[in-house]
Amino acid sequence: MQTNFTAEQLADPHVAEAEAILRKCVHCGFCTATCPTYVTLGNELDSPRGRIYLIKDMLENGRPADKQVVTHIDRCLSCLACTTTCPSGVDYMHLVDHARIHIEKTYKRPLLNRLTRGILAMTLPYPARFRAALGLARLGRPFAGLLKRIPALKPMGAMLDLAPRSIPAAGDSARPATHAPQADKRGRVAILTGCAQPVLDPGINAATIRLLTRLGVEVVVPEGEGCCGALVHHMGRETQALDSARRNVDVWTREIERGGLDAIIITASGCGTTIKDYGHMLRLDPAYAEKAMRVSALARDVTEYLSTLDLPVMEKKYLSVTYHSACSMQHGQKITTAPKILLKNAGFTVRDPAEGHLCCGSAGTYNIMQSEISEKLKVRKVKNLEATRPDVIATGNIGCMTQIGSATAVPIVHTIELLDWAYGGAKPAKLGV
Repeated sequence: MQTNFTAEQLADPHVAEAEAILRKCVHCGFCTATCPTYVTLGNELDSPRGRIYLIKDMLENGRPADKQVVTHIDRCLSCLACTTTCPSGVDYMHLVDHARIHIEKTYKRPLLNRLTRGILAMTLPYPARFRAALGLARLGRPFAGLLKRIPALKPMGAMLDLAPRSIPAAGDSARPATHAPQADKRGRVAILTGCAQPVLDPGINAATIRLLTRLGVEVVVPEGEGCCGALVHHMGRETQALDSARRNVDVWTREIERGGLDAIIITASGCGTTIKDYGHMLRLDPAYAEKAMRVSALARDVTEYLSTLDLPVMEKKYLSVTYHSACSMQHGQKITTAPKILLKNAGFTVRDPAEGHLCCGSAGTYNIMQSEISEKLKVRKVKNLEATRPDVIATGNIGCMTQIGSATAVPIVHTIELLDWAYGGAKPAKLGV
């Protein structure tokens, strides 16, 4: 794609990066076939190619974002299916990240939209606040239908619909601690506790710690770590996202220096995509660039790390597992076979759904802010998953678990919960006695 940026514009390293990305696009349109919003809406401006044109025009002309740009960028799930499809290697992720930051700096959203986004940014990344908000949601749930009939308040209604009926008790897995290996020591890792996940399903990290320690891995839950920054990063809130990244980089760097780390284990694939990008996010910060690169290099999805431990093949369990590959797993981190191989070796029959490349519509806060599109994607995803007639659905991302679980009676669990069970742990409670 031909670009016409001035030398003065290209002096800004962010603009220079965007220009280099734009020049790789050859207008082929392969991305349109795998883009969930284009497949759902049929609007060229809701495809990666269409958004690229909008971003190019906005940045080249050095103008603030307008309503049209914001509408179509907001509809992007950042599922990154387009990057998997693109034959030219267009780095759409970093281009749309830059566009969102530009929007946040130059566009004044309507009041209620600003308020909703502000509430999400101040609540979801903080477990105590999030837990309190879910408690309050029980009082507001009867009004969800009314709120959804008012366009500006529709996100509030969607938020209430998604809130779980009950909240699990906070487990020990989120508390700072060192969990000693129960067999001959074969490694030392830190684990990201996260923000929303330990509130919605603390059993995921608990299962991870149980399995790893049984396998001889020391697991450290460091003091001071927090949200990875993904939620606010995708809102264009650059300062808040980078503050979260710096805090975690500092915490994990201390652990590296204290006793060494073989990996930083992540059990929510959306977080994994962001943490693996810390090196890029902080590349211009002289105090953090090198440390962030080291952290990103150590970041591993839990299934990635388990694949290096050579686990034994277990007896067949006669349980059919349909694996839902989260977008952040397959497109963001390019992890496609490891989870399924682990499940097969653990004795499960593993099935793949049709259209596995398409997003379920969760995408961080997307199912709140773009609930109509999200609902269509959820219905499509659940139909494909249920068509495989599974006993259980497995995935590696809490957002997908919440989204899909709200529309199916089939139990949905984290991949690690099944692996923990197969290798000596308790049967996941969702599967019954």
